[in-house]
Order: sequence, then C-alpha cells, then structure tokens
Amino acid sequence: MKLKTLGQIKNLKGKKVLVRVGFNVPMKNGQIVDDLRIQFALPTIQYLIRKRAKVILISHLGRPNGKRIKKYSLEPVYRNLGTRSSKMKKVGFVNDCIGPTVKKTIDKMEAGDLILLENLRFYPEEKKNNLKFAQSLASLADIYINDAFSVCHRRHASIEAITKYLPSAAGLLLEKEVKNLSLVLQNPKHPLIAVMGGVKISTKIGVMKNLIKLADHILIGGALANNFLKADGAQISKSIYEPAMIKTVKKLVKNKKIVLPLDGRIRFIDSNQSLTTKINELSLLKKDFELLDIGPETIRLFSTYLKTAKLIIWNGPLGYFEDQRFSLGTRQIAQTIFKHKKAKLIIGGGETLAAIKKFKVYNFHSLAKDKVFISTGGGAMLEFLSGVILPGVAPLIK
Repeated sequence: MKLKTLGQIKNLKGKKVLVRVGFNVPMKNGQIVDDLRIQFALPTIQYLIRKRAKVILISHLGRPNGKRIKKYSLEPVYRNLGTRSSKMKKVGFVNDCIGPTVKKTIDKMEAGDLILLENLRFYPEEKKNNLKFAQSLASLADIYINDAFSVCHRRHASIEAITKYLPSAAGLLLEKEVKNLSLVLQNPKHPLIAVMGGVKISTKIGVMKNLIKLADHILIGGALANNFLKADGAQISKSIYEPAMIKTVKKLVKNKKIVLPLDGRIRFIDSNQSLTTKINELSLLKKDFELLDIGPETIRLFSTYLKTAKLIIWNGPLGYFEDQRFSLGTRQIAQTIFKHKKAKLIIGGGETLAAIKKFKVYNFHSLAKDKVFISTGGGAMLEFLSGVILPGVAPLIK
C-alpha cells in the first residue's frame, strides 16, 4: 500500500498545515496519566516546524457527545506540549476548533509556530462526518496531514470528509503504522504467532478470521478465550463471554491453528478465593466462579510456540492483570515476547500497553526500533489487520 506522505510535499515554509493527531490520552483529575501518544506524534510536529510551516493541531479527547465539557478540554495537552518548547518556537492554544477567533489566531501565526485547537468532539458534526464542519476545518489551512492512525477506522469529519477539501497526506506516524502492519498482510515472516487476549471477542473476530489464513498459530487468553472454551464444551460458570458470538466461534474453535488454555486461575464468586485448575476439571467445581487468568501449564505451552516465532503480533492481556492474583499469565508471556531477540514484534491495544508498562518489560525508548513496533491504534490496528482499508487511510492511497 503506497501512500501520499508528508515527505513528498515540497515548499512547506509559511504554509498553514492542519495536522490531525491522536491526542486522546488517558486523564485523571485533569492530569495526563500517560502521554505516549503525544510523544509518538512529535516527529511529525518537529519535522513541520523545521520546515518552517505554520502547524495547526486538531484532535479529540474522550466522549463529550457534542457538548462543551471542561474535563474533556485539550488544555492539559497544550501544557504538555509547552514543556517541549525547547524544540518548538512557540506553542499556542485556542479554546475552539472553528470560527472567527480560530481564524484570527491562525492569521497571526509566523513560520515555525504551533497551535493546538480545542476538542473536535465538542461539535456533534465531527462524529457525523458532516461536510460543512469538514469545510470549516479545511478553511483554516493549505494542507491536511493525517497522523492519527488510532482513529483512522472512524468515518469522522476530521478524518475522512476533510480530505475532499484540502491536499492530503499521511504524517510520519501514520506512514509508520501502515508500513509495519502491512508486514503482517503482505508476505509475513514465518512462523507467525499471534497472541490475542482482552475482553470483547466481537471487536476481534474479524482480525482473527484473517489471521487464521496468515498465522501459524493463534494463542488465545483473557476473557476472549472463554468464548472458545464455552464453544468447545467447557464449563466456564460465571466467566465473562459473549453469548451472541458462540455460533461464530464454533466455526473457528476446531481449527488446528487455534491454541486454547489448558489450565487457568479462577475466583470463586461467594468467597473471592482463588485457585489454579485444569480446564477439563472446571466441571467438577461445585461453586460459581470466574476464569480470570491462564495457568502455568498454558504459560509454558504458549511460550514454546512464541520461542519459535519470527513475527509476533500481540493484542490484549491474557487475564485480569490489574489484580496481582491474576497477573501471572500476562506478565510471563510479556517477558517471553520481549526476551525474544530474533522475532519482529507488533504490539497494540491500550490495555496491552498498560500491562507492558506495569510489568516494566519494555522501555518504550531504548530497544531497537526496527525490532519492536508499538501501534497507537487499538480498534484501528484490529480493523487494519482484518484486511479492511480504513476510511482514514483510503483517501491517502496513491
């Protein structure tokens, strides 16, 4: 897949460049909890500043549902950007994303300046992919750059409709995302081992169907596995699963590429006590329980597959890792993955990254960048790997 890219645009000096970034960062009490997505966007921002463009950043934050709600303001992101001002001439913030105040501020910008506009989703037209709203955004600039892979699966005004009104290209981060994820879809290295976890199988069934064609094995854990165990006849009691998906899962569960847990760690509902048991012995339990982690036998089995891999894809934790009692599976599989020195690693999903940070198995800035690729997309990564051309990517294809 060849894209129109930022590097192909000439004479950026003095041009007003509207950059859609993915600054939907986790917040708590008005403070940014994790600014990784901001850090990943910096190469594009700094490139444009070096080229003396006038850089206008647009993003959403959270789900304000078309209302102006203070806790969803991008002002904390502006302050975060301000701390990086040593590499930026000037950073500004406007508490709106369209309108006369925004235009006046942009008109006063000098080459190399940077401003961040307020949350796009304060306007309901953003999520409706409204053409007039897209035109209003487009009127602010000469060029549009999409560097927000994390929302490229959304048909929103700042992602899709806006490309009808401005010359458009992919930013450095979006270009990198497409390049690395395409390694899975186009002649991938083998053995290709996928590790799939998390909670909702309905969001991952598309990618799993596609990976069955591409991967050598798919290792399934977390609540995701409960659907397969249920479809395979196991007793899962009160464990989380999606009843509506069982019919679909039954078509996949017998595929030899699917590798399911052999044992797991459970929590009894009435007593909150936990224990490890084999999957084929769950039916012997007399009390209601939840299956919340893979067990040591499964960890060994999964690790055996992973150690043979030349390409590893990981999306989703393998258990309720927030609770120490059910964190062993995710922690040990993460350690196995990152100790593998010969495999290319492609990793994505917010909970996956949270687990990696919690267990300190990876320094996001020190390991060889060509070996480890951290995707900023959760849903976007899954849709891309399912073989779908994303709405935000399609207009950028040459």
